[in-house]
Amino acid sequence: MNDLNTEVMMELRHEALLALLDCDTGSKCRRVLAISDTVTLDTCCQIMAPEGIPGRPAKPELVAPGQVGRRAMHTVEGRAVLIHALAHIELNAVNLACDILWRFPGMPERFYRDWLKVAREEAYHFQLLETHLQALGYAYGDFTAHNSLWEMAAKTSQDLIARLALVPRTLEARGLDVTPGVAAKLAQAGDQVAADILDIIYRDEIGHVAIGNDWYKTLCQQQQLDPVATYAVLAEKYKAPRLRGPFNLEGRRAAGFDENELMALTQMPANRPSAAE
Repeated sequence: MNDLNTEVMMELRHEALLALLDCDTGSKCRRVLAISDTVTLDTCCQIMAPEGIPGRPAKPELVAPGQVGRRAMHTVEGRAVLIHALAHIELNAVNLACDILWRFPGMPERFYRDWLKVAREEAYHFQLLETHLQALGYAYGDFTAHNSLWEMAAKTSQDLIARLALVPRTLEARGLDVTPGVAAKLAQAGDQVAADILDIIYRDEIGHVAIGNDWYKTLCQQQQLDPVATYAVLAEKYKAPRLRGPFNLEGRRAAGFDENELMALTQMPANRPSAAE
């Protein structure tokens, strides 16, 4: 195993871990965006987990999902609360992409290149939202946030197929259902800048969920597992939140969900909303 230290040459998975450990949001995003496509990649290296995962600033205060502030659209502060919540999701997504990069060795090179692309785009999304939040007169950390996305990452830290099933394909895929409607409400409230940012995020997130779908189905095929039945088992094992409609079936198809998966999704008993809402 390799300890993370300053003597390690620049290598993609170590660089992703350094970004994950960074507690400063600006520095974290810059680190991710600075990782070159030509950087050395060691797919087999077993990296010892250091303390401090994930690195994050002292604020926002993390509370239960139901205690996060309301997201009214008719005031600047209300829209700022919403933009803050979205920025928090995107920062978590940066950490999630960095975590899957360093944590799971032995995958094909394309796996790591795919998740580097995701990490970069999530960092860009966070920067867009943070800049707009500042334009509204607020800063990231001014409101409370919840930790549900990272909690699921922690639960699946030893199980790659579960991570793929329950983070990109469940919690992050929920954004495909809700983002177009949120963008429309922001535009109606007069915040076209925020609406345009969400259009960018929606476009990119289709690709991110597609990457999660691709690798989940690849592992299912390799292990001779049925993707739909396996998903149900993993969702129960790791206590994933059940999702509620309406579902954006067009967006989910574009992200690689097949008709059997969509049928199973629409027949799923309704429960509380996911962590991505």
